[in-house]
Amino acid sequence: MDLWINHLLTLLALPNYGLSTLFVIAFVSATLLPMGSEPALFGLLKLNPELFWPAILVATAGNTLGGAVSWAMGWGSHRLVDKYRHSATHLRALDWLERIGPKACLLSWLPIIGDPLCAVAGWLKLPFWSCLLYMAIGKFGRYLVMTGMLLWVFPGGFKL
Repeated sequence: MDLWINHLLTLLALPNYGLSTLFVIAFVSATLLPMGSEPALFGLLKLNPELFWPAILVATAGNTLGGAVSWAMGWGSHRLVDKYRHSATHLRALDWLERIGPKACLLSWLPIIGDPLCAVAGWLKLPFWSCLLYMAIGKFGRYLVMTGMLLWVFPGGFKL
């Protein structure tokens, strides 16, 4: 087990590849803090193109775990949300989310609404593992498509 942990830490070490930094940025950007992880992923891949799949997987893992933290924050925030429970928009959004269930977390990749969606899924106490699976699928798809498009559109990188 010790060898596995050492290998993982070596793989994620900042001086070697920057995957640990990518993980942290992807994690933080999945919380309610306004931040984007795509530029870090694109920059890492321009410097180390051979890390395409490890970088996509690390960004997905970090972003999914950040979504899980948002889910947990939503799960624990019943009292705060109770103040705003009676607005028409709030009621329509909750009805929609309850109707669709954990599959709504597939949309966690969307800008602006994706991160709060994870928090609301937690607040509604939708099943954690199902939500986490759908978050991971949506976020993996986003990273794969966006990074592939950026590398295709800007194969030589950005010129200043």
